Amino acid sequence: MHLSTKTGTNLLQQIVNPWYEALQNPAEAQQRVLENLVEGYAKTLYGKKHAALDVKGAVDFRANFPKVNYKELCPYFEEVKRGNHAILLSEPPLCWVMTRGSTGAAKVFPVTKTHVEQVFICGARALVNHALRKDDFELLTGKILNLNFPSTVTTIDTNGQKITYGYSSGTYAKLNPMLNQVSLLPRQEEIDALGPGVTKPDWERRFELVYERALNERVVAAMGVTPVILSFGRYVKRRHKRKPKDLWNFRALVCTSVRKIQFKYGPILRKYFGEVPIVEMYSATEGVFAQQLDDLPYVTPNYDKYYFEVETSKGPKMLHELKRGEWGRLIISSCLFPRYDIGDMIEAMGKNYFRVFGRAKTLTILEHRLYRLLFGWLL
Repeated sequence: MHLSTKTGTNLLQQIVNPWYEALQNPAEAQQRVLENLVEGYAKTLYGKKHAALDVKGAVDFRANFPKVNYKELCPYFEEVKRGNHAILLSEPPLCWVMTRGSTGAAKVFPVTKTHVEQVFICGARALVNHALRKDDFELLTGKILNLNFPSTVTTIDTNGQKITYGYSSGTYAKLNPMLNQVSLLPRQEEIDALGPGVTKPDWERRFELVYERALNERVVAAMGVTPVILSFGRYVKRRHKRKPKDLWNFRALVCTSVRKIQFKYGPILRKYFGEVPIVEMYSATEGVFAQQLDDLPYVTPNYDKYYFEVETSKGPKMLHELKRGEWGRLIISSCLFPRYDIGDMIEAMGKNYFRVFGRAKTLTILEHRLYRLLFGWLL
């Protein structure tokens, strides 16, 4: 497929069109997603316990299924490890993945083929949407710096079977064939070969490998965890006395996994990578939930893949029902888990634009209340 051809453009449109269409009628899209999800939940013991087949809409869903967090799901994960995937999952796990543990101990999840496919599709949307919107197909025909965490970290022996897993970002990169002529540099297998460590010397070895492999290549983007992208820029400047913008012509930086990307990290990233568009994604080990739609510094949900609720001070609401300035704790249902409390706070900016402003902690909420009190009139 050549991206300059009509066929190539049509294939790219297939990645983003379901997202665009869902934004035209979020309520309808969310109802379809809910129907698909409860059909899958009904195949599990957990879903049967909570009468998944009786769910017809949002009210039934909240009444039948309690919200759950990671700790509450851990006993079910232990059963999945013992080979009983149907206790929670509608299909066998494809693999296991772990979080970075940036806000506490690392979490370990089983993930399915359907989940991974959704991660690929939604992960590609940020890049494809930006390329189509800017009419910049060079972004889809070059190399993307692979700054992901290792996909192989540890092995456990469960039920006579060895399960090897690593960080989700590296695992998804290893499994993802990418788009057409776009490819990660270096390959994830080369990253994994350097070992599982995440200390400063470990990262410096990875950064040096990326630098050496990419030096004479046509690099067009970096994509991944925002602080890691920034650390790579600083490493190249410190070790090789040149900034990444002096070595490569970046078309975009696709940044994930932290809050306040545009405002806190954007100005610093541009010092190292140039005056390049920063495309924000709201992603986690549990899924790729939203990405930047246009030049506004907010994210827009994947209403066609995940089911979004928010616990507000006025009670539970659907995410798409929030008015500008309303905010609360995000609850996400996916092909993996129903009504999962992901621990993030989200605020509506109007017209399906949102910002995830922090973790659901007391200090974050108090700071946000103070911010709203002082500057709410500006919204």
